[in-house]
Amino acid sequence: MKQGIGIIDSGVGGLTVAKEVLRQLPREAIYYFGDTARCPYGPRPAEEVRAFSLQMIEFLLKKNIKALMIGCNTAAAVVLQEVSEWLDIPVIGVIEPGARTAIKETKTGRVAVIGTEGTIRSGAYVSALKKLNPQIQVVSLACPSLVPLVESGRLHDREGLEVVREALRPLAEETFDTLILGCTHYPLIAHFIQKVVGPNVKLISSAEESARELSAMLSFRRMLANGGDIVNPQHRFFASGNPELFMSIAEEWLHIKVCAHQINLEGERK
Repeated sequence: MKQGIGIIDSGVGGLTVAKEVLRQLPREAIYYFGDTARCPYGPRPAEEVRAFSLQMIEFLLKKNIKALMIGCNTAAAVVLQEVSEWLDIPVIGVIEPGARTAIKETKTGRVAVIGTEGTIRSGAYVSALKKLNPQIQVVSLACPSLVPLVESGRLHDREGLEVVREALRPLAEETFDTLILGCTHYPLIAHFIQKVVGPNVKLISSAEESARELSAMLSFRRMLANGGDIVNPQHRFFASGNPELFMSIAEEWLHIKVCAHQINLEGERK
């Protein structure tokens, strides 16, 4: 019997997705893999991102997961369609749910997107937004310094705020009322981002909408954990890099006890 929700990410960013799954689907077990040893994915060529993503997916498939969430925007832009076609379980990305939420929230029709170099270069958000509303005006900005900031665990210090301020400086010349956090790492520093862009800009994290889409898909397929299942599911976390740093960030964000196992995926490239 398939069980648990698999979540992959280039590092700790997908924890923002995991937090929403925990909130919306508390009976479901989470199997999370963060490729912290090879993070960030943003500057990497698409074929390398594909290879690394497939390694994580194949690892989690051996755990007999019943659904897969690609919590990394860069990975979703590269492999979502391919993986959706060959897996027989629900596969959810984070790009289209984030775009739908932004369209719903914007009052002016002017939306900004920040993300990794790979995500911005792919044009995935612009394409998703324009498909929903061809008249939407979109400005995109790659912020390569933000993922390393989050992975370092500096989520509250003054230096972190200055890194964010410098990364977002090009947006000071733009007008928008909605900002898509086009990388699942970014909600972990949303307090810095909001301070820089100001209180009148609505920040959009795709995590909530992605978890809602997963819930609807599992319900439609009659795959939701029901009342007869374990009330307190056993979540499992895997990281390719330092498990201690991963655990400290995960526990702060998820507010649960986390035990992470270090897994070396090198040599399994597809």
